[in-house]
This record gives sequence, C-alpha cells and structure tokens, in this order.
Amino acid sequence: MRFHPRKSLARIALALLAVAALGAAELQAQHDYTLSYGHAEDVGMSPSVLAGAVGLYQEAVERGDLVGAVILIVRKGRVVVHEAVGMRDQELGLPMERNTMFRMASNTKPLIATAIAQLVEKGKLSYTDLVRERIPEWDNYRAGFITIGQLLSHSSGLRIPTLFLRPLMEPTAEHRDAPTLQLEAARFGEIGAVVPPGEAYRYSNPGYNTLAALVEIASGKLLEDYLNGAVYGPLRMDDSYNHRAGHEVDGKLDRMGAVYYRRGEGGDWMPGGTPGGPVAYPFARGSGGMISTAWDYAIFAQAFLNGGIYDGQRILTEESVRTMTSPKSHIDGEGDAASYYGYGWRLSDGTYGHGGSDGTDAWIDPEREIIGLVFTQTPRGPNPLRRFREMVNLSIEGR
Repeated sequence: MRFHPRKSLARIALALLAVAALGAAELQAQHDYTLSYGHAEDVGMSPSVLAGAVGLYQEAVERGDLVGAVILIVRKGRVVVHEAVGMRDQELGLPMERNTMFRMASNTKPLIATAIAQLVEKGKLSYTDLVRERIPEWDNYRAGFITIGQLLSHSSGLRIPTLFLRPLMEPTAEHRDAPTLQLEAARFGEIGAVVPPGEAYRYSNPGYNTLAALVEIASGKLLEDYLNGAVYGPLRMDDSYNHRAGHEVDGKLDRMGAVYYRRGEGGDWMPGGTPGGPVAYPFARGSGGMISTAWDYAIFAQAFLNGGIYDGQRILTEESVRTMTSPKSHIDGEGDAASYYGYGWRLSDGTYGHGGSDGTDAWIDPEREIIGLVFTQTPRGPNPLRRFREMVNLSIEGR
C-alpha cells in the first residue's frame, strides 16, 4: 500500500475535526442545561433522602424557628425539589408560595460582580484598574491605590461600617440630583483604606456600592437598567429587580413576603420589612437591594454552572466564570474549614455561593452539578441549613 501524504493529512484533519466536534457536543451537553422539572432518580438522587431534607424546614416552621421558606434543588438542570413551607405573611394569613419574591440582600453581590466581569470582557474596565481612574474623589493617599479586583474580593482595606455615609447628600447647585449612587460612592474616597489594600479580607458593603457605581460609569446606564439589559433580560429572569424607593416591581408587591425579626430571646416573630413599606435609598445599590424568586436565582446559578451560558444566551465567558470562582482572599472559617472569597462569590469545600442578611442562601457545587437554594425572610432564626446541605449531598446515590 502506497503512502499518500496529502490523503493521510486530510484524514488526520477530518479525524481532528470529528474529535473537536464530539468535544464541542459534549461541552454543549455539559454547559447548556436549562431548568426543567424532573424526578430525583433520573439524576441519581434519593427522593426519600430529599424529602427528609425538606422535612427539616417543615419541622423548623412548626417549632416557630422560621416563619416560612422556599426550597429549590437542581441537579444537572433538573429541578428535583421546589417546595414552599410556612407563611410569607402571618398577619395577612398568606402562605409561602413557590413564586414568592424575596429581598435578596447580599445575594445581590454576585450580580454586581457579573456586571463588572461583562464590562471587563468588553474592555471597558479591568480588574487591575485603580478606582481613582474612574472616580476622581478617590485620588488621594488613602484610596488612590485600591483596585477594582480588591473591591470585588473584599480586600480593599475599606473599613466603613455602614452601607453609605450618613446622612446622604442633599441637593446642591452643583449636584441638583443628589443623592445618587455615583455621588455617594465618591464620598467613600474621602475615608479610603484603613489597612494596606490587598493585604487582608474584610467584608465591605461600601466596596460593592462603589462597584455598582463603576458599572454605571463604565456602561453609561443606571444600575437597574444595565442589569435588566445584560442579565435579567437575556436569562428571562422576569421576576428580578433592583429595588429603590418608589419602585413598584411591575405591580408584583403582593407576591413579596414580609421580613420577620424576633423581638427578644424566644419572642414572637414581628414584621420589620413589609411589601410596599419604606425603602431607605432612592437609587439601586450594589450591596443589596435585589428582589427575586428562587426560580430566577436558580437560572442565574445554572448559567454559572454551565460556564456562563443559559439556554443559548451567553452572559459570561468560561474564563470569566473561572476567574470569579477562584480564590482571591482568605476568610477565617469555622473550625478547620478553609473559606475564601472570589469575585462576588464565597468559596468553601469546592462549592461557591452567597447568603443574604434577610435570610436567603444559595450554593453551587460544580463537582456534584448541584444548585441549592433556601430562601427565607426570617433572618437570624435557627436555620437547619448545614444539615440540609449534608442531606442533599447524601441523597446522591452510589456515593
């Protein structure tokens, strides 16, 4: 048999193309799950163990530890648990429902980090940019060496304890529209870092409010408008908003639950934040303020688990997802647990996620291909979240 170099090279090229196509198909199958309801057994999970996990929250509500919760578990794109327990409004006698809308508090931060990553991809920002290059008020010896990446990883050296400096700015001849997000973020530059930037982790709400201002500056849009166009719209997160004073969330306030606080040890749960009640800030912010449902937030989480794409809509490159979910700063964990913060996400034991001070929690487990959401509006109540997560992992058959 004669050897034909050109024919052989052609065959090799075709073989390589076939392998590449197979790899692309496998990548597509792995990276573009869309949410659909399914049976636990179909994705290798035990329905009885998952029922026991949900039972932890049913019992917590019965004991009065929590007022209500929505629980959602996804594996490989299949929603195997989506349950509502307890009440969303005790005073009105309204039960918790699967489409209840929650105040997400700090679960907003991964959305802000996503917006920054998108602007980095477009060349409008860089993680190494100094904030002073965008906000002149930060150009001083206290704030001048803080980078965008350090704000994202809570390693900026900022130690401002409040969301914004109080009181907020009053309108002036120069700033007639005050207060605004950008004007309030500029004020942080007067205080700057207390410790050298990049040397220590300290959770910073002002840092994320500054990042939200940078989104507005780099995009030329208000924060809520940017997120609507770049994240919520493409992913069809139709029940997600960034709240501000006077915001009617498209007439969906009746789907929101009250936030409950316990008055005194062992006291009754009393509503502290009610739908349509006063909102502190007349602008959307980055430290919190998102309103969403378990389903919408699960879509956002699935886009990350997919490598930045959901139902054909790419919101981030795979490289951006890797960057955001890689350790950037260390957090002192409980016991021997190592915990880190990436860009917008807290990382621990191979998972990444975030919680909110009003009672929401979300985690993503790339190895097990699991998304877990437990949304309550009962902050600081006895929450069986750790045991719940353990049971979700135990439900994977064959482990």
